[in-house]
Amino acid sequence: MRAAVLTHVNKPLEILDLKQEGPKAGEARVKVKAAGVCMSDWHIMIGDWPLPLPMVLGHEAAGEVVEVGPGVTNVKKGDHVIFSFRAHCGHCSYCSRGRTVLCTGHDDTSRWGMHDGTSRISLNGERINVMARIGTFTEYSVCPAEQLVPVRKDLPWTHAAIIGCSVATGVGAVIRHAHVEAGSSVLVVGCGGVGLNVVQGAKLAGAKTIIACDILDNKLEMAKMFGATHTINGKTEKVVDRVKEMTGLGVDYAFDAIGTEPTVLQIVDALAPGGHAVIVGIPSFATRAPIAPHLMVYGEKTLSGTYYGSVRPSVDFGILADMSMSKQINLDSLISRTYKFEEINEGFQRMARGEVARGVILM
Repeated sequence: MRAAVLTHVNKPLEILDLKQEGPKAGEARVKVKAAGVCMSDWHIMIGDWPLPLPMVLGHEAAGEVVEVGPGVTNVKKGDHVIFSFRAHCGHCSYCSRGRTVLCTGHDDTSRWGMHDGTSRISLNGERINVMARIGTFTEYSVCPAEQLVPVRKDLPWTHAAIIGCSVATGVGAVIRHAHVEAGSSVLVVGCGGVGLNVVQGAKLAGAKTIIACDILDNKLEMAKMFGATHTINGKTEKVVDRVKEMTGLGVDYAFDAIGTEPTVLQIVDALAPGGHAVIVGIPSFATRAPIAPHLMVYGEKTLSGTYYGSVRPSVDFGILADMSMSKQINLDSLISRTYKFEEINEGFQRMARGEVARGVILM
């Protein structure tokens, strides 16, 4: 089967013919139908996140189960599934408390292959790693079955794919993590795929004021489509000053969907007393942000991080699928471009230039 492999940092993905073994106990084989073009993959491609190469990237995807290994009960052949990029052992302290994205029940060093430490794919006898144990930029993925969530079969493959990362992360950050209240004010810094879903999550929560910030005017126009009531161009305007002009004391909630030192500082400084700032975008591993602790104390401000929007994939993917089909969330407008598998590198270049809301590869 073919897969898009990153062999060297700062080089295009290579579509290669790889050998794939079938699923072992607790695993399943999925025919990938659609996969999202996400900034997390780009971070690996440009070296922000140093990971073991060669690696099949891709973590936001959906497909159809074609084979299951011994002991698999949560999915069966023919199921339509969304991939979850987080393992879910079901028995560690975090899984037991419903915080499944923090699962510690598996050996963390095996996360670029299967739970037994091996990989199911190879090239000329050489092991090929897979991103998040799923590696979905491929025609077929063999992965732990616990990372597959069955969903309704009338959900379009494109919609199913993006629920697996950008939608779950953005909407979840608002609803599951920050618990944004109706009537509150919200700032969203960064209007890519995740940020736009933070915006529509804030609208879903009933926020009265939703301020979207980006350095590209086309992204700000997109944000209005998803519910932003105000916009700020961070390249030409002073973000914190503009937020306080609009709100008085600042916002109740602020979300950083980028994850850089300047943007983290912006969301903290833009808070009103008692406000909650949330880091959603995953920064480069080298990023540090000099927070002023005394302002956190005097203002009783909160700064937290959310991984995967703090969602429960086995529960929330199905909820988001239903909300998509009932048009409570707008995924049609979110998918601004689709690509053939052979156009995958073009998809990343367009994403890096800020030309799309979300691009999706149709396999």
